[in-house]
Amino acid sequence: MGNTQNIAANEAIPSRILNIRGQRIMIDTDLAELYGVPTKALNQAVKRNHGRFPSDFMFQLTPEEKAEVVTNCDHFAKLKFAKSLPFAFTEHGAIQAANVLNSAQAVEMGIPSSTAKHVSD
Repeated sequence: MGNTQNIAANEAIPSRILNIRGQRIMIDTDLAELYGVPTKALNQAVKRNHGRFPSDFMFQLTPEEKAEVVTNCDHFAKLKFAKSLPFAFTEHGAIQAANVLNSAQAVEMGIPSSTAKHVSD
């Protein structure tokens, strides 16, 4: 059953990747969902490990970018009234987030698929 959930999560990833500032990113709420943790826990882990997240790994959206994301992505409707601006994670930032989180999904996502294949063999 866990594999079915992982397949569903992996199929949902491309639809959650956005292009902002010329970079392919995922918004913190989507990344947290993917890793099976609350958004608050993801952002706290990032703050505790701030040095591991340079500007090319993540950045905070501007109010204009947030408005555009909310307008164009139905699943972000609840962000419309959020006081804080969401964080955007690049591919490297998403991998680094997996490395600092302590959830089974984050650990699994942080292991390259070629390595994971060898581990399960």
